[in-house]
Amino acid sequence: MKRRLARVPHKMKGELRGKGGPLSLKYALWGMLSSTAAILAIFGVTHLAGSPLLIGSFGASAVLLFGAVESPLAQPRNLVGGHLVSAAVAVAIVSLGGSGPVAISIAVGSAICLMYLTRTLHPPGGATALIGVQSHAAPAFLLVPVLAGALILLVMALFTNNVVHHRQYPKHWL
Repeated sequence: MKRRLARVPHKMKGELRGKGGPLSLKYALWGMLSSTAAILAIFGVTHLAGSPLLIGSFGASAVLLFGAVESPLAQPRNLVGGHLVSAAVAVAIVSLGGSGPVAISIAVGSAICLMYLTRTLHPPGGATALIGVQSHAAPAFLLVPVLAGALILLVMALFTNNVVHHRQYPKHWL
């Protein structure tokens, strides 16, 4: 254990500057337009359905879906599965009586573990678990807003990322 701890500072060393790829104004602008349209679509369906469908973690999902289209974390299985697994964790934690800081922390950690084990890792899912516990989520949380909102984002990503020639989405479904 002592040796592991001694190696920690050395393992934290990294290059001062990353080797990011070339910038593309068209990618940036299309990501901005696509994500704006997707979040507006969620608001539109919210208005029609009369039920709130927008949660904060969907903003983070939009970053992946419209800004990092090729990321394995942005693929449909990860988007939908990650949010659903995390929402289920939140509902389970709340049903066990938890909603305080320890419950929120356990929900986020458990969501990460279960997303990893189910191959549905989607970073915004951690926020979905946190939001679910904070808001005392009931089982309906899985369908509205989580599943409904994730599916709206997916439909928008399928359309906007394939209507232009410089993008293709998804890279894989499962």
